[in-house]
Amino acid sequence: MEGRLSTKVLVLNHDYEPLSICNVKKAIILLYLGKAELIAANDGKYLHSVSAAMPFPSIVRLAVYVRVPYKRIVLSRKNILRRDSHRCQYCGRSDVTLTVDHVLPKARGGTDTWENLVCACVHCNNRKGDRTPAEAQMVLLRKPIRPNHVMFIRHFVGTVDDHWKPYLFMN
Repeated sequence: MEGRLSTKVLVLNHDYEPLSICNVKKAIILLYLGKAELIAANDGKYLHSVSAAMPFPSIVRLAVYVRVPYKRIVLSRKNILRRDSHRCQYCGRSDVTLTVDHVLPKARGGTDTWENLVCACVHCNNRKGDRTPAEAQMVLLRKPIRPNHVMFIRHFVGTVDDHWKPYLFMN
């Protein structure tokens, strides 16, 4: 039973914006205390007490709006690898040792920003060297962008419940 209570639940703010993920136990407490409402349940799963049965939540929405300051994702090697799905942005490989590459090399004025750093395998990083991708005749698979917290919620969960997809912009 304890394993089922650790199942993940998407928590939405009062305006339906994805806020975070919690476990079923925390979601049940929020529902019981009236601090959240059930938006979607796992079909056919119920939590039983002596006198009642409550559907297993999949999505809950907070009863009151919680003002959250801008959720800035910290620029780090780990987060760059996560943003790029642990895949080299030049050759697409994910089964090799990965590094972080400056698209515009630091020696040429490149900075440590989300838009200038990409995940690269050691081979591609060495091949590119101190050149731009165009000069090295290499093409980026995706243009690097600053991620938002919704992107990281999707990555954190792995497999996403179908109920969550509209709220995480995955239709």
